[in-house]
Amino acid sequence: MTFKLISPAFGHNRSIPSQYTCEGDDISPPLAWSDAPYGTRSLALVMDDPDSPDPAKPQRVYVHWVVYNISPLTTKLPLNAAMSGLPLRALHGTNDWGKQNYGGPCPSVGKHRYFFKLYALDKLFKDLKNPTKEQLDQAMEGHLIGHVELIGTYEKQKK
Repeated sequence: MTFKLISPAFGHNRSIPSQYTCEGDDISPPLAWSDAPYGTRSLALVMDDPDSPDPAKPQRVYVHWVVYNISPLTTKLPLNAAMSGLPLRALHGTNDWGKQNYGGPCPSVGKHRYFFKLYALDKLFKDLKNPTKEQLDQAMEGHLIGHVELIGTYEKQKK
């Protein structure tokens, strides 16, 4: 069995519909996963953009969403899960806007890639107090037993 992550809203390496971006409703897309590795005690999800600010000259990875302590019994996040309610015990971390929420794609220049990274962990974390991606990475060190990625792309509509 292979750990898998999909979205019914877009395919791997395909365009993310504008509904999930700053040009639309800016709501989190539905996600689903299967076959988490044996021994998974929690899952963490990070969405980031390695092409910021310009894909021709990327300077940083911009973090759009951080969620941790997702139960291994959970197999999906529904449409707009960031606002309508995460699964029981799952907690938001802090994105690069300084918010504990989802921030959709909103590239200033060009077509960007957005990585949805799902981590299987052998540990359930105590409340990490709204960790940034870097703080979550530190907490996950030594506890990763699997991960999977789903990549979507987005380029602002030309007016």
